[in-house]
Amino acid sequence: MRLIICQNLKKAKNLKQAFNNKEFKFILRWLPKKKYYFFFLILFVLIFVLAWNVVSGGYDRQNKIILFFKEIIPPKIYKKARDVIFIIPDLKERNKFLTRQVDKFEQGLEGKLFNKDVVISTNKKKKYELKEFYLPFQRLDLRLGWHGEKNSRRAHHFEFFQDKVIVISGEGQTIYFNKNNILKKKLNQKNIPNNIIKILNKNNFELIGIRDLFIEDNQVYFTMLVRNSEKLTIKVYRSDLSFENLNFQLFYEVNEYWQGYNVYSGGRLSNFKNNKILLSIGYNAVPSAAQSLESNFGKIFAIDKDTAKAELISYGHRNPQGLIYIENENIIINTEHGPKGGDEININFLDKYTLPNYGWDIASYGTNYDGTDESYNAEHEGPYEKSHEEFGFIEPFKYFVPSIGISQLVYMPNELNKDSEKYLFVSSLRAGSVYLIKIDDEFNKILDEDRLMFLDQRIRDIKYDEENKVFFLIFEVTPSIATLKELID
Repeated sequence: MRLIICQNLKKAKNLKQAFNNKEFKFILRWLPKKKYYFFFLILFVLIFVLAWNVVSGGYDRQNKIILFFKEIIPPKIYKKARDVIFIIPDLKERNKFLTRQVDKFEQGLEGKLFNKDVVISTNKKKKYELKEFYLPFQRLDLRLGWHGEKNSRRAHHFEFFQDKVIVISGEGQTIYFNKNNILKKKLNQKNIPNNIIKILNKNNFELIGIRDLFIEDNQVYFTMLVRNSEKLTIKVYRSDLSFENLNFQLFYEVNEYWQGYNVYSGGRLSNFKNNKILLSIGYNAVPSAAQSLESNFGKIFAIDKDTAKAELISYGHRNPQGLIYIENENIIINTEHGPKGGDEININFLDKYTLPNYGWDIASYGTNYDGTDESYNAEHEGPYEKSHEEFGFIEPFKYFVPSIGISQLVYMPNELNKDSEKYLFVSSLRAGSVYLIKIDDEFNKILDEDRLMFLDQRIRDIKYDEENKVFFLIFEVTPSIATLKELID
């Protein structure tokens, strides 16, 4: 019976249509009248629980029944329900959240351990020990939504260097701590002075956000999204590594601008070959730019570290959020946000492809946020093409519908895994999860999938420390460094 109700809710366009369904009316005829009250009580409780999950935000954002329920409730109604019907539980949740924020503020640079738990994967039931340590950065403002410009300065990133972890906030503050401090109750973070504010003031830039941090050959790189004269662009800066002071200088500039803030800028950095590093640039809501070789938008470039000369590696990207190069396989793997649905994992086989095109803004497995399926590309009329290959584009290795808000990824080769298989560990913002994707040796096929879910979290960054056999992650809702270590039974 519960299955029929849930299926009806899932198929219907609104609640009235769901309850007018023939199967639902049959249930009512079948039930004795004296059981009507009991039936509607159960139904009311079910709807109440679903409603609370929706208005509080504490739900699995990949659960299709809850997502349907959220779709049929207008935003104004569930916000009103949160503020009126659910005001007491909502205030309790807010109080708990604010108490934690005060605790974070008061502990300063201590990097205090404030949460320890065991997380179990949804499919294989693998157990991981989770630890969370405070970061001294500004928190994400959830009520502004993922597209709020203020939240662009709440995206934080980190990098390893020898036995240390260096972290940069979305506002440009740089700190570090020793890796082994994760074994203690405090990270004992230390500030690293830098000249980012001076750069902004000197050039009359407004900081929109930091997009990544990367360290190689004793040099520190970061990408910065800035506004100048009401236009936006991305720039890459570099400094010699010093724990006393970071003196950044301009390394590379895109030299292309767009009007108005959006969340499609890309900006990831990665190691590469031949004395170069990789840089991803999103399409920045400029129609047709990702398909145009005259534009830098929607591209991945390799930039020479000595000359800063850029080489185009691939195009047809929407918003590349994750980026890695696997040297012994000579492949690039990137993750990117789709529109509403259609987040992708893409693989560039450098020995096979020459300037591959990944299809945006002609092909996508998602749709637009306004509910339409019309391509933004000026030369392509009609809906997005679902098959990429039929139109000469590279098919995604995997795509996600609904979207997970995909972010960074880590490649785990055979020797780092208990079962001696290859994995991609993929983090996500919207789904608040790490996806464990087992792949074949040729990177052609997905063999198995699993998921570690962290309710009410957004995961911006992920890396693996081989020495301590632990994953490091950046959690955004309460800014924190989290560690994840598999527990062996």
